[in-house]
Amino acid sequence: MFLKILAHPVFSNLNYHMPAVVDLSHPLVMITGDNGSGKSTLLHSIYLALKGEQRDGFIYRLDPGKTNYGRVFLFDAEQHNPRVQLDLFQDQPEMLEFLQMASHGQVMLAMFRQNFPSLGEGTVLLLDEPEMALSISNQRRILKMLMELVVEKKFRIICATHSPVLVDAPETYVINLDDYVNKQVPLDSFGVEGASTIQ
Repeated sequence: MFLKILAHPVFSNLNYHMPAVVDLSHPLVMITGDNGSGKSTLLHSIYLALKGEQRDGFIYRLDPGKTNYGRVFLFDAEQHNPRVQLDLFQDQPEMLEFLQMASHGQVMLAMFRQNFPSLGEGTVLLLDEPEMALSISNQRRILKMLMELVVEKKFRIICATHSPVLVDAPETYVINLDDYVNKQVPLDSFGVEGASTIQ
């Protein structure tokens, strides 16, 4: 599966060279790069393309190849935190108690363990920073869970991530946006990488 982006207002602003061709043919893809490099934007663009939806200024061509994918599901760890949506669980007292007692990381891990396996076979699962709030050991656990979804349920999984655990795993195919973008020069106020910015 390949996505060819012919025009995109955000990517043009980030100095992407158009057209941008994104190889999504691998079953477990990690999109990585510096803050502001366009990871989430690319992930949401993939979602729009797979759903066949249009947005102003976003022109694309999707080549699905021989892939028959099922449902497309986008999970944004920042927006989909059930701990800030407790009113949705008023009729589920056990779940409500768990959400109030568990840590953010425990809640996220429970979602991986219970919710994603319930999605249908062949689902395209798009994850925006799935490692958020997870320890290193639990990041390894979700990598194992993702691999099981690929093998056992024929999922295709694409993650936008900063996690070295996910990016450096031999099972993953990595798209590093820092290799393809003319990066914007950071403000001087950010200081030099590795140097203290505390005055």
